[in-house]
Amino acid sequence: MRIALAGLATSHPYTDARTLARHAELVVWEPDPERLRRFAEEHPTAKVATGLDEVLAGELDGVVLTVPNPEVPEALGRVLETGVPCFVNKPAAATRAQLDALRRLPVHERVLSASVLRFAPAFAGVRADLEDVSSVRATVRHDVGMWADGYNAWQDTPGEGGGTMVTMGIHGVELLVALLGPDVRLVGAAGARRHYRTLRSEDTGVLALRWGSGIVGTVEILGVSEGNSYTVTLHGRHGSESVVIESGPDPVQGLGYAGTMEAFLGMVRGGPSPVPWEQTLAILEVLVSAREQAATG
Repeated sequence: MRIALAGLATSHPYTDARTLARHAELVVWEPDPERLRRFAEEHPTAKVATGLDEVLAGELDGVVLTVPNPEVPEALGRVLETGVPCFVNKPAAATRAQLDALRRLPVHERVLSASVLRFAPAFAGVRADLEDVSSVRATVRHDVGMWADGYNAWQDTPGEGGGTMVTMGIHGVELLVALLGPDVRLVGAAGARRHYRTLRSEDTGVLALRWGSGIVGTVEILGVSEGNSYTVTLHGRHGSESVVIESGPDPVQGLGYAGTMEAFLGMVRGGPSPVPWEQTLAILEVLVSAREQAATG
């Protein structure tokens, strides 16, 4: 089995590769020499390609795509031409133009893009009784101080990577859509810089959502936090139920990185994506709308 890691634009593909290396021969492409050097040190047997064309010209069983958001539509379009399964590291779009470009692509059933938290063991067995649930809340505690000194500035730039509202907000929206479905719309969003004053985006945000069923929900984004954790709370007539996702002793397992790669390998073996593209587009629509509203609020 040969798996390509096309781009190393965030930390995720480095983590993905640790799982994939146990199953497949790795091919890697990344234009930034320092990022590529770090990867090659950990995976010295990986074949290094000089460009995306070279990656896609070889025999592949799957592609993990991680390029800056403005480059995703074009790069994904080229991967789709090969017909091989593809996992797009989150978020697949961060602006209206990027999302519109994604909608125009001929995405097939073996394309997956999701927050890894969807596949976290603590969340895997959670189900929502839609007849009982009246409201939901997702709280995302994920520190964004790494961006305060300019690291990966494109991620923190609202018009490129979406900033905290999109890049961290996806974790909460993803979990709620996984439970309640894609018939959801944004009804309000706001963000603020409370601590990291040098950010291009916000370090704190809130989204208000409404499902077609009448269920309402909120996503709280706390980008100033001593630790990372993710909580989903379901409120119903008989009380409230919460599930907390934390890294635990093995973050690759606890946060769902391993589960995500197992889902991707399931596509490589011939299965469809476990996350319908309709859900992914609904999640991205909420996030892009939040980004637009927060930018003008």
